[in-house]
Amino acid sequence: MLELNLNDLTELTLNIEGVDPIDFFGVNNTRFNFIKKSFPTLRMVSRGNTIKAEGSEGDIAVFKHKVERMLDHIERFGKLSEDNIESILVSNEDKSERKKDSKEPNNIIVHGNNGLVIRARTENQLLMVKESEKNDILFAIGPAGTGKTYTAVALAVRALKEKAVRKIILTRPAVEAGENLGFLPGDLKEKIDPYLRPLYDALDDMIPADKLKYYMENRIIEVAPLAFMRGRTLDYSFILLDEAQNCTDMQLKMFLTRIGANSKCVITGDPTQIDLPPKVNSGLFTGLRILSPIEGISTIKLNENDVVRHRLVKEIIKAYEKLNASKEGDGANNQRN
Repeated sequence: MLELNLNDLTELTLNIEGVDPIDFFGVNNTRFNFIKKSFPTLRMVSRGNTIKAEGSEGDIAVFKHKVERMLDHIERFGKLSEDNIESILVSNEDKSERKKDSKEPNNIIVHGNNGLVIRARTENQLLMVKESEKNDILFAIGPAGTGKTYTAVALAVRALKEKAVRKIILTRPAVEAGENLGFLPGDLKEKIDPYLRPLYDALDDMIPADKLKYYMENRIIEVAPLAFMRGRTLDYSFILLDEAQNCTDMQLKMFLTRIGANSKCVITGDPTQIDLPPKVNSGLFTGLRILSPIEGISTIKLNENDVVRHRLVKEIIKAYEKLNASKEGDGANNQRN
């Protein structure tokens, strides 16, 4: 709740009620100090749940609007990250747009363990939810940390809980990310589990351990390498292919032709992290090029603004994008020379 006290249109007092001060101000006021730097013309101080600011009428109005948006975000998503604060501060969205957005349905995908609420935390994640509802096949493409896999698993779990499907199939190609795992000890399951660990981690958040064990023992939920999909027909299933950038053309075609009646499919991939051998082309690029025009197939492209990990992940992604752009530019110059 916000209470406004304007004195000659230069002073503002905001009382932030119902919000954990740490969520908003940060540890040792780190987040509040970041906000202050974005309003250098304002003098402001925080005490408890109160913010006092002084400045011009226009700057005060902008500051109040931004704080309201941050509180709206906490109410809708249950938390506020430094990336969220930065996005709100740089956004040019006006009040009418925010009011329109507040009328949208809530972003809860599914309720997980111990009261955990799994939500779409960015606009593109919410778009993933909407496009998955309208289309039977969805490509979700973007860099690491954008929540594509986690959101896709949440969609699968929701479909199972709502009995829209009878089973969940989670798969990814067993391709090594720069290291050699071929000599790991153990049986086949123990050898392939490291490749599939991110999918297990997501399931652990969303389904109680005893129920997850039951689902997996009865093959209601299957987590398996892509090679295990060959020859199958997957009816009444929610199917997730993760790390699709590591599929060849033939593997992606094989996977897509497994989809049976009343099934949905989400394919996630990061084109910047291909672990295939140097002379093997990624089938993801081919799939995106020839399949996107087909009705019932949709593509969502996530970017650094959707990163929901540590705030530095966004900066890391930008740094590598600059490096890649520089290499492409050098290559073009060399060809001209």
